[in-house]
Amino acid sequence: MKNKYSFFACLLVGIIFIVFRFTAENYKKDTPLSVTTWDALGYYIYLPSLLVYDDYKELKWFAEIDKKYSVSGGTIYQAGKHKSGNYVFKYLGGVAILETPFFLIAHFLAPKLGYAADGFSAPYQHAIALGAILYFLLALMLLRKILLRYFNDLVTALTLLAMMLASNLIQYISVDGAMSHAYIFPLYVLILYFTIKWHEKPSHWWATLIGASIGLAMISRPTEIVMLFIPLLWDTHHKEAASAKWQLVKKHKLHILFMAIGGFLAILPQLLYWKSATGSFVYDVGSKWHFANPHFRVLFGWEIGWFIYTPITIFFILGMFFMKDFPFRKSVITFCLLNIYIIIAWHDWRYGATYSCRALTQSYPIFALALAAFIAKINTNNLKYGFYALGIYLIGVNLFQVNQYGKGILHYRDMNRAYYGSIYLNPNPSPLDMSLLDNNDRLYNESIFESKTIIQVNTSSRIDLSENSNHVLFETKLVPNTSNSTDESWLKITSTISFNAKSVWDCYLNASLENEILTKYNKIRLINPIIKKVGDNDYAFFVKIPKDFQNSVFKLIISSGSPLNTEIKKYKVEFFTKK
Repeated sequence: MKNKYSFFACLLVGIIFIVFRFTAENYKKDTPLSVTTWDALGYYIYLPSLLVYDDYKELKWFAEIDKKYSVSGGTIYQAGKHKSGNYVFKYLGGVAILETPFFLIAHFLAPKLGYAADGFSAPYQHAIALGAILYFLLALMLLRKILLRYFNDLVTALTLLAMMLASNLIQYISVDGAMSHAYIFPLYVLILYFTIKWHEKPSHWWATLIGASIGLAMISRPTEIVMLFIPLLWDTHHKEAASAKWQLVKKHKLHILFMAIGGFLAILPQLLYWKSATGSFVYDVGSKWHFANPHFRVLFGWEIGWFIYTPITIFFILGMFFMKDFPFRKSVITFCLLNIYIIIAWHDWRYGATYSCRALTQSYPIFALALAAFIAKINTNNLKYGFYALGIYLIGVNLFQVNQYGKGILHYRDMNRAYYGSIYLNPNPSPLDMSLLDNNDRLYNESIFESKTIIQVNTSSRIDLSENSNHVLFETKLVPNTSNSTDESWLKITSTISFNAKSVWDCYLNASLENEILTKYNKIRLINPIIKKVGDNDYAFFVKIPKDFQNSVFKLIISSGSPLNTEIKKYKVEFFTKK
């Protein structure tokens, strides 16, 4: 079989993506699969509004649907009230257009399968989730074809395996496939293909398709307008090529009009929606950017760092130094750097909830060219074996972390260095590991310390708190059990608490140290990824006592940001000093 390595790479990637879809946490829960929720609802809501309820202005139908399926996240932030009194959707409708074939299939099958044809029952959820994977698999095969134009079979295979399996793309295709990223991904593959075809044999057809792809991407996420740099700078990698490129454009300048027409036709549905809902063809959905002060922590920070949680992306950047003789050099470098800059300048740099940086995943087909250039270069020397080993390791780590992310262990926005170190490749994190999600204090070498129990309570007591209230479990004057007050000393708090997890979303177990001047305040959340929804849960955390706090008041507190009814089964406070 010709090019068998890249073919089997695609086959393996496809199998793994499908397996992850059917083994994902949101597929195994007791409640039915629900993917059109939160931000995904914002993209999807056009379809039921228009095709089921014929009501996209007043949304009279939505309250009942939200009560039944819990899709909004609590409030309908996905739409805002216009001065006309109409609701206007915050998210643009390009993704809904791409979802339409799968929606219509589900709408046809739902009543035949015994489900409500209401736009949100199980057939719709499965159709949208599987539709994302279908688009991806088709795009994957086309991307393989594109890469094989410039790279050999082995390099293409390695590129596809590394990019698809060692990155966060699997999360946003297989698991969170109803988000915009999965549906925009194939548009980037198409823009590559249409650009190549136009440069090989210019025609008004290819020009129109280039424009339509860009337009549809823009009304999916407006920032995808940077896609324009792909065809614009293609084949301008050196002076002679650039001169020939602009001569070609000049010869076929009418094609620019066809590209504009294609783009306009793709954007037109959004303009018509805005005109109907607001009375104007253009509507500001609201955007906040920090272009003068971009958030580089999106790339390097422990919260969601692209290079930290998916380090394969470092090679996406390194590959840009090895594209000198490729026709896509200027277009890829310009697009990728500008795209990254736009992404890290967005005001909500955590992107609500994300594994690594999700906002870049849809554009990975462009980064694939840079990654392939890097792999092609390293394949020419013995360093390739080290890279192969590293690639296998990064794939294993990534697949493990996707599973952690699904369980909430790898947190969607509150990660930090100490916590990541405690859960890295850790299949069974402990309560002490979980404490580092909120509290940086951790005593790892208890054996060189001696401990004294300050208090140990083993009897149950009910705690009933109202919203935004505190309950002091224990308070004492802290007198260190040491002759030298400069010695390192710690507190260790352990407890067992029984509750219903739904009632403790914003509740904490707190340790407070207070003297006449300063207060040190450590806390851990009661709802964490390893708790049981109903029953007893164990907690543990450390507090390092600063030297200035050796003679202070210690308090152990339960705090609640929402009504809380819980049972404290037991708790223990120990004081540690060096032996």
